[in-house]
Amino acid sequence: MKNIYITLSFVLALTSLKAQNKDTKIADKLFERYEYVDATKEYLKLTDNGKADNYVFKQLGDCYYNVFNSIEAEKWYAQAITKQQDAETYFRYAQMLKANTKYNDAAEQMKKFASLAPNDKRTQNLNEEGNYLNKLLGKAKLFDLQSLEFNSKYSDFGAYLKDNVIYFASARNTSRKSYQWNDQPFLDIYKTDYKDGKVNSLSVPADDLNTAYHEGPVTISSDGNTLYFSRESFFDKKFVKTQDKKLKLGKMNIFKATKENDKWTNVVPVSFNSKEYNTSSPSLSSDGKTLYFISDMPGTLGKTDVWKVAVNEDGTFGTPENLGENVNTEGNELSAFIADNNTLYFASNGKKGLGGLDVFAFDTTKNSEAVNLGKPVNSEKDDFGFTFNQSQNIAFLSSNRDGGKGDDDIYLALPVCNVDLIATVHDKKTGLVLSNAKITIVDENKNVVANLTSNDMGIANSQLECNKAYFLNVDRDGYVSDVFSMDKAKGGELALNADLSPTEAIVTETEVILNDINFEFNKSNITQQGASELDKLVAVMNQYPEMVIFAKSHTDSRGDDKYNMSLSDRRAKSTVQYVISKGIAAERISGQGFGESEPKVNCGNDCTEEQYAQNRRSEFMIIKK
Repeated sequence: MKNIYITLSFVLALTSLKAQNKDTKIADKLFERYEYVDATKEYLKLTDNGKADNYVFKQLGDCYYNVFNSIEAEKWYAQAITKQQDAETYFRYAQMLKANTKYNDAAEQMKKFASLAPNDKRTQNLNEEGNYLNKLLGKAKLFDLQSLEFNSKYSDFGAYLKDNVIYFASARNTSRKSYQWNDQPFLDIYKTDYKDGKVNSLSVPADDLNTAYHEGPVTISSDGNTLYFSRESFFDKKFVKTQDKKLKLGKMNIFKATKENDKWTNVVPVSFNSKEYNTSSPSLSSDGKTLYFISDMPGTLGKTDVWKVAVNEDGTFGTPENLGENVNTEGNELSAFIADNNTLYFASNGKKGLGGLDVFAFDTTKNSEAVNLGKPVNSEKDDFGFTFNQSQNIAFLSSNRDGGKGDDDIYLALPVCNVDLIATVHDKKTGLVLSNAKITIVDENKNVVANLTSNDMGIANSQLECNKAYFLNVDRDGYVSDVFSMDKAKGGELALNADLSPTEAIVTETEVILNDINFEFNKSNITQQGASELDKLVAVMNQYPEMVIFAKSHTDSRGDDKYNMSLSDRRAKSTVQYVISKGIAAERISGQGFGESEPKVNCGNDCTEEQYAQNRRSEFMIIKK
């Protein structure tokens, strides 16, 4: 995230300088000017000379936070909080701990943040759903990620595909002067080709857009003739001076360009820019009537928010509107992008996430909360700059996660085909829906992919990958557990009815009577049909916790006596082991095979098939009730 705050916003909750003194004067001035690399060096000198205190530790934490060195930021924040700090420090410390996958420690710091900022929406999110992390980690995968060859060792982000050209921002131009924020070159807009599903590994600068200032990212109208992009306000001679008049502070503003002879020209600022606040990260709707952007203008809920403004037919603009609390928080919302289906993608560190910045999706046609995209789009690091070209069905993501070439890298995000499974559990006999049924979804490789519980309508939903077969193990008290198969599907919704049979075992004074328990020929393993019947026995034994059962297994008269005795004994033992595996104590059930020694119909070797079947049986005698 080292460059995201440069190009998307200069907003920073500046540290209170009440603790500065003559020793920190040089470092503090560098910090105020956003020159974090040099400020860090000066603060570290104070620590080396034994002149550091909690104020210096906090400043170091903030320096490293703003260049997203999570290891060093965590180290210095840990020393700073040995004395009471402001609420935002605890929030930042928690973000760095999450970035280092120390989620439990991060939760502790968020509790301290919450105690100091009880009315902050970030606190409310924490209180509403403390177990959000497990839910995020359990979300179905929506995209597969691929690294891209055109990334450099410098910051690359904000990829945007228009027709067959990818535009992105990069700090790779080493001929440009370095920016003191993170000691990298100023940003330029670059472009590369995307053809036949492949991204060109080479890129070139967009010379008709780049200047001596920061530029990028961009958005282009549907007809390809109008481009909006971020650029420093110095270009428009908009800036404010520091109190000592020695430094000019610019903002990131939005500019508009038009195409003439395949060149971008006529660059002009939009009317709602200001030297007092940032406007950046523009994204134009497909109909060209709404421009979404990031700003810290008056009315912002947090540090930076997502805003929108109407684009009139004559090219003028309406009054900017804040997108409200379903999108924005007291934290940072960044890198807005509006897709053709009216889904707004943006990054936030103020909502429930996996790391620093997470990517969220918001349906602009509904009044509902934004949804976290989950892994692998989001990680414990900063993930942002998500854009989705629906006509070509590909997306791009920017992230500073490990494994990239540089500070921020661009990834290709390919949508995963998903099936929306709607499973409904019924009583097979009455047709009534069954709530509180436990559903375990297993894939072809016997991996558990989801654990669900049916709601009051008997329904459980899950998002599964296309073109894969699954099995649903469904279990509910008072019913026979069953397994339902789900065939491969190509996407969309799939309804599946899971009908469970109620436990119907007959309990007499002497035995529990079940339907025949069938075994495969010459085998003793429990079949699915046999398991369904034995589940009834398990249900009865759970209903009568003192009951003790003796299982007797019989064969018909065909075959060798000795062999039949051995086979029936193996079947009895398999039966006993199955019941024990379902949670019944071993001392409550035992079994023995009796071969053909106790026929139910004494017909010798001259039996009908029906009589043979009657003799080939299992009996469950009640020893104690």
